[in-house]
Amino acid sequence: MMRLVPESAMEELEKQLLCPVCLEMFSKPVVILPCQHNLCRKCANDIFQEANPMWQSRAGSGLSGSAGGRFRCPSCRHEVTLNRHGVFGLQRNLLVENIIDIYRQQNSLKRAPLSPQLMCEEHPDEKINIYCVLCETPTCSLCKVFGRHRDCEVAPLGTVYVRMKSELSDGIAGLIATNDHLQAVMSQMEDACRTIEVVSHQCEHLRLSFAALERLLDQRKQHLVEMITEHQDEQLRHVRTLIRAHGGRLEGGVALVENAIQTMDEPHIRCGKWLNRNIVSAAPCPPHVWRAADLASCQTLRSEMTPAEKPETSWRSLLLCLSLTLL
Repeated sequence: MMRLVPESAMEELEKQLLCPVCLEMFSKPVVILPCQHNLCRKCANDIFQEANPMWQSRAGSGLSGSAGGRFRCPSCRHEVTLNRHGVFGLQRNLLVENIIDIYRQQNSLKRAPLSPQLMCEEHPDEKINIYCVLCETPTCSLCKVFGRHRDCEVAPLGTVYVRMKSELSDGIAGLIATNDHLQAVMSQMEDACRTIEVVSHQCEHLRLSFAALERLLDQRKQHLVEMITEHQDEQLRHVRTLIRAHGGRLEGGVALVENAIQTMDEPHIRCGKWLNRNIVSAAPCPPHVWRAADLASCQTLRSEMTPAEKPETSWRSLLLCLSLTLL
């Protein structure tokens, strides 16, 4: 059977169950804010709508998306941020709701007519005034003296009541503290989940950025390789043209030298004058051929076509070429 709680304790409990907005007892459902204060969901929604007048119109038109809103806790002024679900995304405080039910039940018992003094079942004329500690049941003095509890340890009923009430109050306080701690831990876990989601989105963005950069570098590399190959082929054709041109002149000069040596013999001295004219005419090289065969140009060409002596440093030149092609 439920025992009546003293009036002072009921009044103190009622103060703890008052909503700071409507100043009445919490009405279900009761929601708990991130700052661990409680509100009626209706009162929380009224404050939220007043602080975010455009939220209802966005929600009604289907344009709310992921936008939520903010309002301040009426108890501690802590700023509360809500998602697109508004106050309906807040968790219910089932413990407070259960305490409200117990409070109302106690009130109903208090308003009901008090039952007559409890009497002992074995001794109908004796009031129950002691508590058997061993059997954990209330009894009367005659049961202790002559009845079944004569060998048991007993205590005054009022003393046991005060002790049990204190233990129950401590248990309720511990349960409330545990609930508050669990709510705080859950809030921290939700914050951690949101942080992990943000980091995951950032990682995906970095992955896409690196993939795009890799594709761009591959394109630029292919373009540079094609440019270098084309330049090498062009220079190679130019050098081979010079080799063929000078090779032909070299063969003609060698033939003239051989003929000149033979002409120096006495039997061929008559051809010497004609051969000398050919040598004189073949000796000077046309200016455009000399310019093409300039030694400095050949050395420059060789330096352009020579690979880098240190491949590990050639990437700097590649980056320079890449930056020039991007301009």
